[in-house]
Amino acid sequence: MSTLKIKHFTGQQPYTPIWEAMQRYTSERFSQPDQFSDELWFMEHLPVFTQGQAGKAEHILNPHDIPIVQCDRGGQITYHGPGQLMIYTLFDLNRLQLNTRTFVRKLEQCVIAYLQSLQIPAEHKADAPGVYINGAKICSIGLRIRKGFSYHGLAFNIAMDLTPFSYINPCGFKNLRMTQLTHFTDKTLAEVCHKLGTLFYQAFGYHQWHFQPNHPTG
Repeated sequence: MSTLKIKHFTGQQPYTPIWEAMQRYTSERFSQPDQFSDELWFMEHLPVFTQGQAGKAEHILNPHDIPIVQCDRGGQITYHGPGQLMIYTLFDLNRLQLNTRTFVRKLEQCVIAYLQSLQIPAEHKADAPGVYINGAKICSIGLRIRKGFSYHGLAFNIAMDLTPFSYINPCGFKNLRMTQLTHFTDKTLAEVCHKLGTLFYQAFGYHQWHFQPNHPTG
């Protein structure tokens, strides 16, 4: 089955129920992988810090009143909040014939291709996954792979308050500069979703796609 289902969740979503929904969907795929399509979820979150499996407490400087969730993705601590586009990739890497490293590079390249289409120079770093513009990070990546199935994904800064990133060492790096799309262009979240959906569909070689706007929670 080479269909990509793209779901756009409306409103600002709490983090934990979405994380649990990704875990359930992935677990259901184990016994009957051919009965489930790969899915791409777009959404915004309510303010939250998420700490990856390898996360170190020393990178939490002062969370103020923002909650911290210990989750099962890779990587260190990062921030999610309104104005940041979450791109969750519930993909079957076995069917796509990709290993983790190649998968990460293809994810990065989709975002880089989008930024370059706007004449914004962007790049990845071999030693620090994500997408950068002039050394400042605009998109973070954190994944979990279980039996060849991925979940979690990318956090793409569009038009948000970047202040909470100063409350932590983002992704475990001191003094890492963060940036966002609104510093370069006025594209809306909806416009970004539409273009990125097309780029993911093309980059991963799906034969058809189904877009579900205004997807409800649950």
